[in-house]
Amino acid sequence: MKTFKLSLMASVVALATGCTTSPSMTDQQIADTLAENLGVNYQLVTNHGANEGLQCRELAAEWASCDLINMTLTNNGPAVSSKDWKIYFHSIRMILDVQNDQFKVTHITGDLHTLEPTDKFEGFDAGESVVIPYIGEYWTLFENDYMPRAYVVAGTSEPKTLESMDFEDPSAYLDPISGNNWKRTPTDNNILATAQSRFEKNRDVNLIAKEELAGTIVPTPLSTKLTGGSVSLANGVSIDNKALLPSMLDAATKRMEMLGIDTDGTYPVTLILDPARFSKANQVSGAYELDVTNGKTTIVGYDAEGAFYGLQSLMSLASTGSEKQIPTLKVTDAPRFDYRGVMVDVGRNFHSKDAILRTLDQMAAYKMNKFHFHLTDDEGWRLQIPGLPELTEVGGKRCHDLSETSCLLPQLGSGPNSDNFGSGFYTKQDYLDILAYAKARGIEVIPEIDMPAHSRAAVVAMEARHKRLSEAGDLAGANQYRLMDPNDTSNVTTVQFYDKRSFINPCMDSSLNFVNKVITEVAAMHQQAGMPLSTWHFGGDEAKNIKLGAGFQDINAADKVDWKGDLDLSQQDKPFAKSPMCQKAIASGVVSDYAHLPSYFAEKVSKVVAAKGIPSFQAWQDGLKYSKDASSFATDNVRVNFWDTLYWGGGASAYDWAAKGYDMIISNPDYVYMDMPYEVDPEERGYYWATRATDTRKMFAFAPENLPQNAETSVDRDGNGFTSKGTAKGKDFYGLSAQLWSETVRTDDQFEYMVFPRVLAAAERAWHKADWERDYQPGVEYSQSTQMVDKTALQQEWARFANILGQRELAKLDAAGIQYRVPVPGATVKNGVLAMNISMPGLALEYSTDSGETWKRYQAENQPKVKGKVQVRAVSADGKRYSRVIAL
Repeated sequence: MKTFKLSLMASVVALATGCTTSPSMTDQQIADTLAENLGVNYQLVTNHGANEGLQCRELAAEWASCDLINMTLTNNGPAVSSKDWKIYFHSIRMILDVQNDQFKVTHITGDLHTLEPTDKFEGFDAGESVVIPYIGEYWTLFENDYMPRAYVVAGTSEPKTLESMDFEDPSAYLDPISGNNWKRTPTDNNILATAQSRFEKNRDVNLIAKEELAGTIVPTPLSTKLTGGSVSLANGVSIDNKALLPSMLDAATKRMEMLGIDTDGTYPVTLILDPARFSKANQVSGAYELDVTNGKTTIVGYDAEGAFYGLQSLMSLASTGSEKQIPTLKVTDAPRFDYRGVMVDVGRNFHSKDAILRTLDQMAAYKMNKFHFHLTDDEGWRLQIPGLPELTEVGGKRCHDLSETSCLLPQLGSGPNSDNFGSGFYTKQDYLDILAYAKARGIEVIPEIDMPAHSRAAVVAMEARHKRLSEAGDLAGANQYRLMDPNDTSNVTTVQFYDKRSFINPCMDSSLNFVNKVITEVAAMHQQAGMPLSTWHFGGDEAKNIKLGAGFQDINAADKVDWKGDLDLSQQDKPFAKSPMCQKAIASGVVSDYAHLPSYFAEKVSKVVAAKGIPSFQAWQDGLKYSKDASSFATDNVRVNFWDTLYWGGGASAYDWAAKGYDMIISNPDYVYMDMPYEVDPEERGYYWATRATDTRKMFAFAPENLPQNAETSVDRDGNGFTSKGTAKGKDFYGLSAQLWSETVRTDDQFEYMVFPRVLAAAERAWHKADWERDYQPGVEYSQSTQMVDKTALQQEWARFANILGQRELAKLDAAGIQYRVPVPGATVKNGVLAMNISMPGLALEYSTDSGETWKRYQAENQPKVKGKVQVRAVSADGKRYSRVIAL
């Protein structure tokens, strides 16, 4: 191992003396001066600290993995001599060591840290730059790891956001990640996304003639038979509705009008219900038949949802332009899975009601029927609950209140103010509106109130309630819904670096009172909206102390290894281990061990759910891992979102869960988490603990029923092949869900960028089983060296799907106002000739040879000659937006 030598650009450089802040300046004036004038810049020195000689193991880095970052502060204003100030900044990695003795860093909670002067601080001269090298845990591979909106507090001042960091684009305060720092380890085998590598990847996807795509419906039906004719919708349609409720017909006609189809026209479309018409195999909710002829279209639904989907398929054939010609055909169709879901996390960052409604529109268009609404997490409670105002008044707001009695402390780049998506909630009326909107589109809303972990917003809010009522003398009321044992001294660190206040205590009667209250109120809202609550999502994930994980070893161990962090494990506790109430429960034999408490709590909550007539209980699978099987729960159905990564054993464990009787909803993070980056490029958005990239093509190629098969068609997080096989045979999987977690997603535009267009590929896989998907067989092992998957058929189907997106479906997203990700094109220059391509043919491509001053349209049939630096970009279907610009 070579020794790492720090290379500092200039540790402390005095550029000018200038004027100085007056000793008589108030705290607020000092804070204002620093906020207005202090520039911040991050430079990643190395992501491979252990390989470069940093003491990662001794600094207690998990898996002995750490990085080195230079934070440079530049004073662009008058000199500052005060030592009474703190900069609050966000770091999603724990900071382990600071290598400048004029400063210290303190972890506050979650990703919030403070940087403040030590006694050795010499002040900031005017124009001075100070470099503060610090060592962080793990690595920072994508630019969005560096969160915005650090803020400063001086003495008793109001907090002020640093102007140099008040940007959504991290390039404003970050040097580009360079060299091989895009690699997690030096042996990382991923392929960096460059113009050239994209060009190579896109080579097998060529433009398909529009005529060859006629009759293609997304998602793909069971059977489509073209009958050789065509019909024009240019004069609009006249709908004879004998199947849909008025609200559902209204939802469908609004989409028609958005696509430019007049619904007061002349072409007749008849909707009827006739369940007896369907074969036994197709007697499922959502099944339909579609018959398009020159004279009329007839849609027969097995149920109302089927008739609605038949109408969506008719619209799928249409384009958004003036061309309104569609082919005549006969379609027989039924869904692959009962559960075709999208999960949206609004706890980490809030997303507007309008963004949710737009998402529901697209779910309906592509026949997805379950909206999993992740309404709460450590960072936010987003649903108004009558009778518990603190949940949203405190738990739904972030601001700089160290007591956290008026709000939660800032997280995830939200800064000190409440005027951004770090704060926000849905009123009762908002939620009723969302329920009604979903019902009109055949979508079930599944609310998730995450517990017992990821519950900090609820715990802090109920502590604020306890304080308010206690001070008013109402001790009984104060304790009625309290969620933490005040005598619990457990030393716990959660996955997102919160302490014991992240957990609802499962041993307190008041915790169950709280659950009962919340479920009662949410169920009442569903009843009022005419959508009875049929599924309650408990959450249940990650109820653990990460410091007790396998990446650490005891500091006093005799047989230490180099690849684990040294930690005094005697000071670490399991959640609730030092709660007197839980100690009593363990001693009485209610539950055998502290690790079993989350599953025990899930079983208790399921009884509350069943008592309210709610038939289905749902959770992330690890929340139920200590329960015997599905029979341990009180509801008729017990469903789990399965989120093990395949290369860490998920290809086997999914079938073990199915064998225990659970309804399995495949939700794998390495394939259908939409918070993962689209590609291996530091400028992309997303977390990447499960995979470095999931683009639309990868999601399209996912085999959700035969999970081991994916080992033949994809790689692990480090770009390496892996093997996978299952041994158990359980009941068939119940569904597929695509997830959008929001840690890095602070705005509605960012939300839609991450979800669209790849969610259309998830819709395809949830509705349609492709011929290249092999049936699961216990004991059959797949890897990069096996040749069992028809990869030619897979490639051909992807090429067709990609063309449908590029030539038709993305234009529909434009018309709906969806800010989808425009794919970055591939490009290469050979012998002075520019060649370009794109993953979704049909989108326009442009290039510039004058640093973006002017752009020219690329024509494949007339490849241009270029000299010097060339920039390329792709254009959205409506011509109004562009991909990221890439230089060759």
